[in-house]
Amino acid sequence: MAFPGATGIDRRTFLKVSAISGVGFAIACLPYKGGASQPDNLPFGDFVRVARDNTVTVVIKHLDKGQGITTGLTAIVAEELDADWQQMRWEFAPTDVERYNNLFWGPVQGTGGSTSLANSWTQLRRAGAAARSMLVSAAARSWQVPAGEITVDKGMLAHPSGRKASFGDMAELAAVEAPPAEPILKTPDQFSLIGSEIPRIDSAEKSSGRAMYTADVRRPGMLYAVMVHPPRFGARLKSMDATATRKLPGVKEVVKTARGVGIVADSFWVADQARQSLKLEWDDSNAETRSSNELWAYFRSLADTQGRAVSNKGDIAAAEDAANRSIELEFQFPYLAHATMEPLNCVVELGADSCHIWTAAQAPSLDVQLVAQVTGIAPAKVVIHTQFAGGSFGRRAVPDSDYIVEAAMIARALQRPAPISLQWSREDDMQAGRYRPMTLHRLRASIDDKAGIISWRHMVVGQPVFRDTPFDALISGPVDDTITEGGSKLPYAIPNLRMEAHEARTGVPVLWWRSVGHSHNAYATEVFLDELAIALNRDPLQLRSDLLTEHPRHLAVLKLAADKAGWGKKLPAGRAQGLCVHESFNTFVAQVAEVTLADDGSYSVDRVVCAVDCGIAVTPDVIRAQMEGGIGFGLSSISSESISLKKGLVEQDNYPNYRPLRIDKMPRIEVHIMPSNEPPTGVGEPGTPPIGPAVANALRRLTGTPITRLPIGKRVSFA
Repeated sequence: MAFPGATGIDRRTFLKVSAISGVGFAIACLPYKGGASQPDNLPFGDFVRVARDNTVTVVIKHLDKGQGITTGLTAIVAEELDADWQQMRWEFAPTDVERYNNLFWGPVQGTGGSTSLANSWTQLRRAGAAARSMLVSAAARSWQVPAGEITVDKGMLAHPSGRKASFGDMAELAAVEAPPAEPILKTPDQFSLIGSEIPRIDSAEKSSGRAMYTADVRRPGMLYAVMVHPPRFGARLKSMDATATRKLPGVKEVVKTARGVGIVADSFWVADQARQSLKLEWDDSNAETRSSNELWAYFRSLADTQGRAVSNKGDIAAAEDAANRSIELEFQFPYLAHATMEPLNCVVELGADSCHIWTAAQAPSLDVQLVAQVTGIAPAKVVIHTQFAGGSFGRRAVPDSDYIVEAAMIARALQRPAPISLQWSREDDMQAGRYRPMTLHRLRASIDDKAGIISWRHMVVGQPVFRDTPFDALISGPVDDTITEGGSKLPYAIPNLRMEAHEARTGVPVLWWRSVGHSHNAYATEVFLDELAIALNRDPLQLRSDLLTEHPRHLAVLKLAADKAGWGKKLPAGRAQGLCVHESFNTFVAQVAEVTLADDGSYSVDRVVCAVDCGIAVTPDVIRAQMEGGIGFGLSSISSESISLKKGLVEQDNYPNYRPLRIDKMPRIEVHIMPSNEPPTGVGEPGTPPIGPAVANALRRLTGTPITRLPIGKRVSFA
C-alpha cells in the first residue's frame, strides 16, 4: 500500500541503485533502462534527486518545527550544485538511522540541540558537489568535450560551443556516473546563494494552507482518541466505571492502557467531552504528592550539602579565606511548560504486520523502537511519515515517546482495526506534560576593589534530563550536563572558580526545553556578574570586556551589540539598559535590552539589540527570525510563565493561567549578524538564554534590587 509522503522509489529499489562511497553518502550506480517504468526522480545519493522536469529535491533528515531548516539545508545543496533557487524542492527523510542519523549523536536519527545545520553542513555540501560533478561528467560525455570546459549556473549546464542543457535533461545520464571520491567544495568567497536573502522554501505552502501538519492527516475509517492521564504524576489506575461513557453517541471504545484511559470516538470533540462521564479512581501510593514549597525546601536541603564538582580551577578555599568582601545570591527557576501552539498529536495505522505513523517526529529512530516494543511489530515494519510541527522547543523529542506510544497502545487495544488520531488537549499539554526542570542556584564571589573578582563559587540543584534514559551515554561528567551547561565553563578570566551540582529526584517528569540548562545558568551567572560589577563600581560592559580578552568571539558580539544599542548613552528618567553575552551550542550571542519602569513597578521591554556569531550565515533571514523568536520565547518565560504544584497537582491548565507573552508586549528587535568564515552553528536555541539576564540587569539599575526569583510578574519592587 502506498502512503502519503513516501519517496519516489521504494527502499528495495533504492538499495539496488545505491552504493556507499568514501565521502559518506550513497550514489546511484545501476543503469536505468528507460521506458515507462523508469522513475521520474533519479537519485544522486541519499540526499539529492533530480527530476526530468528539472526540479531538484533535497531529502531533509531533520524535523522542521518552525526553525527553517527545510530552507537552510536545501540552500546548502543548491549552493554546491549551482542550482536555481526556484527549482529546489525538499521532503522529509524516511526513518533510517544508517543513512539519516544525526552525526553528532551517533546511531540516532533526531533533531535538537541546535545541531541540524551544523551536523549536515559538510554532509550536504559534499552531496551537492558530487551531484554537480556527475551532471558535468554526463554532459561532457554526451557532448564529447572536456569536463573542465563546462560551466554550471542556475541549474543550466553550458559549453562555449553553444551547447546547453538543464539538470533535468542530463539527469538520466548523470545518475550512472561514478561519484567523485573527494568532491571539490566551494570556498566561502565563491558562495552566491549562501548568505543571500532567499525566500523561505516553506512559506508558500504554509501561507496557502497546503503544508501538512498531523491534524491535517486523514485516513480511511479513521477514529479519534484522547488519553485520560492520572491527575498526579506516578499514579496508577485503581478502578474504572465507563458504563455511561460507552453509551454516549459517537463513542466507540474505552480502553485501559499503562499510561491511562483511552477514549475512542468518531470525532475529537466527542472523545474529549466524554472524559467527564468516566468514573475513575487512582492509586496515589507511588505518586508525587508534594507542593511547590515542599519541593523548594527539598532543593535547599540539597544545596546546603556539598555537591559533586563539575569544574574546579585554582584554590577557591584559600581565595575565599583571604578575601575581605563577598557577594552571595540565591536564584529560583520554576518548572516551565513548552506551551507549543500545536499540542501533541499522532496518527497510528496498525496492521497485522506493519504500523504506519504520521506525526512531527523529532527522534524518529527512537520512536520506531518504542512503538515496535508496544505493538510487537518488527522495527523495520514501523514506518514514520514526518509532518511539520507547530513548534516543539524539545517537547517532541521524548525518551519514552510518550504521546506516540500512547496512540500505539490505544490502536493495539482496539477491538476493531482502525487508524487512530490521538490529540492532546491544551489541558493535557499543561498538566500531563514534561517540563523544564525547576532549579535552585547559589552563587558566591570574593571581590577586591583593585584585584576585581578573586573567586567564584556556583552551586546548582536541578533534575536531570539525560539520566536513566536512552540518552544516558551523553552525560560527560559526574552530573547530568543538562543541569550545568552554560555554567560549568565560564569564559571569564576568574582565577579561582568552582561549580558543584546535585541531581534532585522528584516525581515530576522533565525534559529539555529551548536552550535546556543554558536557560537558567546564563541568567544566574550574568545577573550575578552585574551584581559584582555594581559592588566593584565597574561598568558592566567594561568588566565583561576585561574578563573576555581570551575569548574574542564573545568579546566581538558583546561590543557589536553594545555599539549598536548605544551603550552608555543618556536615557530618559525611568529607562535603563542591561546586557548579557552567552555562548550556547557553539553560537555566541550578546543582547542589550532597553527597559522602561513606571512608578507603580510595572515595566516594559522597549528595545532589544542582538548580535550573533553563528559562523557562516547560510540563510540570514532565518537567523534573524530565530533570534527574534528566541528573544520572545525567553522574555515570555521570565515575565509570566510558571508551572506550580499543589499536593502534586499541577495548578495551571491553559493559557489564561499559564500566560505566554502577548504580541503587544513584544519589543522592537534589531539583529546584527557577525561576518564569519567559520563552519555554521545552530540558531534555534541560542537567542533565548541572554534575554532574561539582559532585562533583569536593566531592571536592577532602575530598582536597586537584583531579580533572583522568576517569573518577574507584572511589577517589580524597589529597594
